[in-house]
Amino acid sequence: MDLKKLFGTILTLLGIGGLVYAAILFANSTGTTKALIVYAVLGGIFFFSGIGLIRTTKGKE
Repeated sequence: MDLKKLFGTILTLLGIGGLVYAAILFANSTGTTKALIVYAVLGGIFFFSGIGLIRTTKGKE
């Protein structure tokens, strides 16, 4: 696996984790609004940048 694809996969997984964590805080109503926004925005940025990196990286095939 290429290093760029590995980094893209890690970013995507971190993004999914951030979005899921924000969703759990939202569902439990335990998080403050500021924390929910921060986790959701960072999760979205990591997720979409990871997906973009995976898509634009050419494989060896």
